[in-house]
Amino acid sequence: MTSSPIITLENIYLTLKSDAGPVNILRGIDLNVSEGETVGIVGPSGSGKSTLMSIMAGLEKPSKGSVTICDTPFSGKDEDDMARFRRDNIGIVFQSFHLVPTMTAIENVAIPLELAGRADAFEIAEQKLISVGLGARATHYPTQLSGGEQQRVALARAVATQPRILLADEPTGNLDGKTGELIINQLFDLHDGHNTTMILITHDEGLAARCDRTIRIEDGKIAAPQDNREEMALEGSQT
Repeated sequence: MTSSPIITLENIYLTLKSDAGPVNILRGIDLNVSEGETVGIVGPSGSGKSTLMSIMAGLEKPSKGSVTICDTPFSGKDEDDMARFRRDNIGIVFQSFHLVPTMTAIENVAIPLELAGRADAFEIAEQKLISVGLGARATHYPTQLSGGEQQRVALARAVATQPRILLADEPTGNLDGKTGELIINQLFDLHDGHNTTMILITHDEGLAARCDRTIRIEDGKIAAPQDNREEMALEGSQT
């Protein structure tokens, strides 16, 4: 791990306007994540988990506070700057897959590679599909794939450029238990293989416990950080 955090959030607030008045979504979040670390973020619906991930990805701008990712401050960057930054540094796995319905699996995975100007985009995309067990489904469209297969295509796309950071927002939320476990195992395998920093948004406490740390968000604040490595070391010493 590096001495400088790969993710730094300082005093993050997000307030949105509504007919009933301002709504405070995030209220003073401070968070540092080291390179190669896995962090599970848990909390009730509406607590601000997904919003926090959107701020890390540069998809949402905070009302107050500073965001620095991969030594790059987000302040002053426009949407084009942020799109290029995400292309080069961040992979995102959404709960609802976000595949392009008119493109085949291999075409979907190739998208970020083509945007990066890679001449070997389809060769890499094929290898990524093989790595998630979908080499034989490369020419199938999303409607021809099961939910689990679509999520694996989305995962292959997210890691196609070997991003330094992988953000996963409830990646198993639309899947059955067995398929969800397969997706999660593949996420951790990819982390282990490339030392990718991973932020995992989940309602599943057991799943979050597989990460190095668990961060609990309640009412827009960090309520209870927990170092799972210390827990596992303690359990190991007692056996």
